[in-house]
Amino acid sequence: MTRQQHWDAAYQADGPAGVSWYQARPALSLALIAATGAPRDAGVIDVGGGASTLIDCLLDAGYSSLAVLDLSSVALGHARTRLGERATAVHWFAADVTSFELPHRFGIWHDRAVFHFLTDPADRRGYVSTLLRTLQPGGHVVIATFAPDGPPKCSGLEIVRYDEASLVAELGPSFALRESHRETHTTPWQTEQRFIYFRFQHLPE
Repeated sequence: MTRQQHWDAAYQADGPAGVSWYQARPALSLALIAATGAPRDAGVIDVGGGASTLIDCLLDAGYSSLAVLDLSSVALGHARTRLGERATAVHWFAADVTSFELPHRFGIWHDRAVFHFLTDPADRRGYVSTLLRTLQPGGHVVIATFAPDGPPKCSGLEIVRYDEASLVAELGPSFALRESHRETHTTPWQTEQRFIYFRFQHLPE
């Protein structure tokens, strides 16, 4: 089964609100995006956004130049249906972030729980290459991964857990860590998963 087939099957089986990572309102992501201080027309891409409600909240808050990238066209379909006519204000990309060429740059890159699924170092290098090509000079990055005391697997897949030092090492010297926060996420079946959220800024050369 390919990665795309895996995530399509997960959304087909459980629906947007039945997957372990579902959040009714992604409060910490929204707070960190606001903390960047970037103008609301700088452009935000939600990597692995799937059927997340983050894009709804950003539209509600007046953000524009929005995009969602996800492997699963099923997940993106759920989000577009939920948004209705507002979906036309968002660019939708069903693609693999490790190799995709985005058509333009964004001021903010958001990723809640894609990076920790990249267990192959080559995929992580591909991710960072896409990030560098996609982010505007001086742009901002919000990434959430499982924390060191988080689960070792998710959705039946192995993951890589991170702390500040290990994620800084993965992203490299082009990014400065501005802040990090722990979060305990409660799944729809009331188990706890420990995440860590990071806010980085790109350092123009």
